[in-house]
Amino acid sequence: MLHLEVFRVALTALRANKLRSLLTMLGIVIGVGAVIAMDGIGRGAQSAIKARITSLGTTLLSISPGQVQARGVASESDRAKLTMSDAQALEEQGVLITAVQPEMSRQLQVQFNSKNTSTQIVGTTANYLEVRKYELQAGRMFSTQEDAGKQRLAVLGPQVLVNLGIENPEAIIGEPVRIRGIQFTVIGVLKGKGQTNPFQNPDDQVLIPLNTARFRVIGSDRVRNISVLAASEEKIPEAMAEVQKIIRREHKIAREREDDFQIRNQADFLTTAAETSAVFGSLLAGIASVSLIVGGIGIMNIMLVSVTERTREIGVRKALGATKLNILFQFLIEAIVLCLLGGAIGVALGMGGALALSKFANFTTEISSQSVMLAFVFSAAVGVIFGVWPARRAAGLDPITALRYE
Repeated sequence: MLHLEVFRVALTALRANKLRSLLTMLGIVIGVGAVIAMDGIGRGAQSAIKARITSLGTTLLSISPGQVQARGVASESDRAKLTMSDAQALEEQGVLITAVQPEMSRQLQVQFNSKNTSTQIVGTTANYLEVRKYELQAGRMFSTQEDAGKQRLAVLGPQVLVNLGIENPEAIIGEPVRIRGIQFTVIGVLKGKGQTNPFQNPDDQVLIPLNTARFRVIGSDRVRNISVLAASEEKIPEAMAEVQKIIRREHKIAREREDDFQIRNQADFLTTAAETSAVFGSLLAGIASVSLIVGGIGIMNIMLVSVTERTREIGVRKALGATKLNILFQFLIEAIVLCLLGGAIGVALGMGGALALSKFANFTTEISSQSVMLAFVFSAAVGVIFGVWPARRAAGLDPITALRYE
């Protein structure tokens, strides 16, 4: 019964100063809400990246140029080359490979009527949709014959249409656009895949035939990347070994020298992306957690002020028989209740903020019950940690001195 009475007195003290209690909780509310929202964004980004990479297919292998080291130091200027001859060798000699898709790209201006936008121009082969698991929402893809004939045809990503102010994908089919001053005919529009990171948007690109890019637009034999499909998931290690053998032979690399290219499968991309997004998620949650500490310091300051204001009350309670433990328990309960209420409001605001970001800002968010419980428990711990000192100070007051306090 005595503990219930102490608990009731603590709640009465909080209700007596509603505005101050609310302002005291504000730091905890912001801290918990920020932690929940940032953790939701981080987890959502991880899920989106995982889904994006998985959607590319589990048998996809990506070959990119490596770096040639000069005197033990590698730089961008020392970057090795992948050329069309490498792609042709893979297509001709690969036994465990079902498709080869080289691509070259450059950031260029695309003009339609009076509007223009800067986007990624990707020169690629007719099997791009098959290898990269893209779909069309309008029109068609160019054919192998059109690629060989260096036809000036273009397939636009959905973000390019947005940038050019085009609302209806069907309306652009058959219309002319200019890329680097050269007129192309739009024959298709890709379905959107969604942006999974701030550095690259797979919807903001224009596909043109590889030979057109090679001879008319970019004017280079150098490819940025070669994608290949292995025969099956079980054959991926053997396919990677076969690709390595063919390209080493094409590059005339001596046995004792390392590869000047990189071969990665989807598992590698998934692991790297997951690690990166986890680091960013932890960083965001860590930054948000600072506000919890600030909120805890605010609670400690307010509780110390409360102890000073209620010195006579503490003296009267001690004179009537209240023990040090009773006083300590009362003030500790006040601090914990403030933090728990702030934590509950913060959880609601954090979840609401994450849902709002998902709905209105197109963020992918994912709220975890584990992170909600962790933030809530942490807010209670903040109340205990930052409430102990004011509670001990109140419990340690001399009753005679407290009664004389004005």
